[in-house]
Amino acid sequence: MKITKQQNIIIQNSETREFLADAFYPETDKKLPLVIFVHGYKGYKDWGAWDLMAEKFAEAGLFFVKFNFSHNGTTVEDPHNFADLEAFGNNNYSKELSDLGVVINHFVKHPNIDDQKIILIGHSRGGGISIIKTFEDERINGLITLASVDTLERFPKDEALENWKTKGVYYVLNGRTKQEMPHYYQFYKDFEKDEHRFDVERATEMAKAHILVIHGANDESVSVKSAEHLHILNPNSELFLIENANHTFGSKEPWEDNNLPKELNTVVEKCIQFINDKIVNE
Repeated sequence: MKITKQQNIIIQNSETREFLADAFYPETDKKLPLVIFVHGYKGYKDWGAWDLMAEKFAEAGLFFVKFNFSHNGTTVEDPHNFADLEAFGNNNYSKELSDLGVVINHFVKHPNIDDQKIILIGHSRGGGISIIKTFEDERINGLITLASVDTLERFPKDEALENWKTKGVYYVLNGRTKQEMPHYYQFYKDFEKDEHRFDVERATEMAKAHILVIHGANDESVSVKSAEHLHILNPNSELFLIENANHTFGSKEPWEDNNLPKELNTVVEKCIQFINDKIVNE
């Protein structure tokens, strides 16, 4: 099967700014389900083994899209590095939801897409964003969370919150790049202004899509309890825990192997099975 790879497609969003997306899909006359991968905090579309993951989805007969949020710190000119920390500091959940909506609208018009079969796969914080978008957008009929958070209220508290408000910025060290990554106080103000919208628990309870919750039992960043909580909130969801898997399911940056890590391969196979059972063959 021949796979088409369209990489670094420029997407325009008048509410934020332009950003990049990739599309991997088999050459066929058939209409294909649209699968959109939503990266997490300090993530980007080219991180680790995401390209290999995209290829495996395409080989399974799916139209797979991954993209960079407009304010994730990468740029159109330099998608592999956090070259724009100012943009990173000005990111917020409203911008991410806007970007995801633009991605859906862009690719749903593609001649190879079956617009009745749209699936989101969200990793980590991207899982929380994907849950909210699934609740808000009735076109989405499949949702898969990978190591997802169960709340977007992940901010400094008490004195640390007051310090953030006073100084207007706080910094988080990126362990891999050693960059001090800023968060401007606008991030919290944006959340506070629309707190009801950003309620992941409420969105999980009310989402109408088929839902699969995947989590690694050894996740060092987001507790496996978050996955169990999401499953309790939506009892119609399926919970799939992977023994010995960490937050990125064995992947890391850079990923120099030609094969997926074992745990991530298990993730992809489970996702494909779920999409086929619940959406393609329903």
